Amino acid sequence: MLLEERLLFPAHAVGEAGPLPAGARPLETGAASGERLVGIHVPPAGGAASDLLVLGYPGNGWNSADAASLLHALYPDAHVASFHYRGYRASEGRPTAPALIADAPLTHDAALAASGARRVLVVGVSIGTGIAAHLAAERAVEGLILVTPFDSLRKVAGEAIPLLPAGALLRNEIAAADALRPLAVPVAIIEAERDEIISAARTEGLRRAARWIVLDRRIAGAGHNDLYQRADFAAAMAAARAAIEGR
Repeated sequence: MLLEERLLFPAHAVGEAGPLPAGARPLETGAASGERLVGIHVPPAGGAASDLLVLGYPGNGWNSADAASLLHALYPDAHVASFHYRGYRASEGRPTAPALIADAPLTHDAALAASGARRVLVVGVSIGTGIAAHLAAERAVEGLILVTPFDSLRKVAGEAIPLLPAGALLRNEIAAADALRPLAVPVAIIEAERDEIISAARTEGLRRAARWIVLDRRIAGAGHNDLYQRADFAAAMAAARAAIEGR
């Protein structure tokens, strides 16, 4: 179990955050089991007023402060927040799929209260897409932007280790498609054409589960990790927000 968690949630390998945007300030809340959860809130650039909070759930190898910086660069007119997953410094505890899913509504509530916003747009990246889908089942959100999403973490692992019955052995499941299937929430999907970690089949499983897709964009030539440096990615993220907000 511990080896599985280190592979799925490599908190030990996440680097220090880069420079934070002006005005960034720390957030803190507690998990239901008592662990301290730490995050970052970045207000709109230039002190502008906004009723929108963009709440980020990053990939398993990201520093959440860097995720907040990226989202602020993409959406400078909105509040942005992202929490370090449980067990990722400076949050306390041990990262497991059930823990991350359970923490999401709590981090949502803390970020919303700190920002003073009225609307929440959730951005999930890689493993964070599953967390975002589960959150939308627990809280009213404006919409979901899912970047390199998957339908089931067990199925992703089964494809990565085809000689092992990973689906049967993996104890940390994030059933993103099952969480999303009953929800009438706007969903934007951004996929990397050459994703070497999440296959097209796994994204297709998520796509079939979504009831209301407002944007479905594949970034040509992009891999799982180089997607974010491409100009097409920023354009897709802008289009995703516009589609969700009906602009």
